[in-house]
Amino acid sequence: MGDSTDGSSSAAQSAQAESQIQSNSGGFLRRLMEAISPADAGGDVQNLQLEYEPTQSLGPTPGMINLRRMRVEDVAVPKVDIKALAATMSHGEVVDAFRESGFSRLPVYDGTLDTPVGFLHLKDMALKYGFNGASGDFDLQAMLRPLLFVPPSMPIGVLLAKMQTERRHMALVIDEYGGVDGLVTIEDLIEQVVGEIEDEHDQAEVALWTEEAPGCFIAFAKTPLDEFESEIGRSLTADEDIDEEDIDTLGGLVFMLAGRVPTRGELVVHPDGTEFEVIDADARRIKRLRVILTEAQQHVAE
Repeated sequence: MGDSTDGSSSAAQSAQAESQIQSNSGGFLRRLMEAISPADAGGDVQNLQLEYEPTQSLGPTPGMINLRRMRVEDVAVPKVDIKALAATMSHGEVVDAFRESGFSRLPVYDGTLDTPVGFLHLKDMALKYGFNGASGDFDLQAMLRPLLFVPPSMPIGVLLAKMQTERRHMALVIDEYGGVDGLVTIEDLIEQVVGEIEDEHDQAEVALWTEEAPGCFIAFAKTPLDEFESEIGRSLTADEDIDEEDIDTLGGLVFMLAGRVPTRGELVVHPDGTEFEVIDADARRIKRLRVILTEAQQHVAE
């Protein structure tokens, strides 16, 4: 009798422990998707339950707040930077486009990007045609998957819930005239909560800057200012209006010159004529820049 009681007690304790483990080990992504479930996301964004409270409540994390505060237009890739496929491309041209972009999904358009017809997943083409040539019956449009179209003002928490529900990884941002204004992926949205997500392509970018053309550099905003100044052979903080003590990086210099976080595509001009074109940025920080020296500065650098 005692053995039976001990066995029942042990089984109950084991079940209770297992239940507790399952309760505590759901993982961040599960909590994230529960926080912006379609039931919460349908309707007013103010109803989104975005606060995840641990045992000792510290309030919502800054990343989770971004889901409610940020809009699609804050994180979308601008139209000029979208890599896309024409519906008339051959097998070889499609393979080259995927290779050059490094992406696994690319939108497809008919005529111009303002007339998108879907997107192509690299896996679909690889399974059907491979990479080493295809017969004359290559049919790009037969492999297309439907795109998601969203307005630029949509909160990213609502879009993330929508993408999760409809199992879509890519959405095109449509402006008030029905044209394409940008592109956003589910990775772009999740990065606003968990921070930068680096994949194998990101890890390959070890150089802080590269010289795109004589006197023209592509540089990460985190590039130390003193190292870049050594590269171009001149100081970018010599102007009396620039407080060099508060600036350590190229991104910091551009932020100071603009007086705010500039948007993608914006051109910020240094007092000495150097131009900084913002290639990549979000609402919180600058990521990549194109630095264009004046002709006189180019001769100095040489």
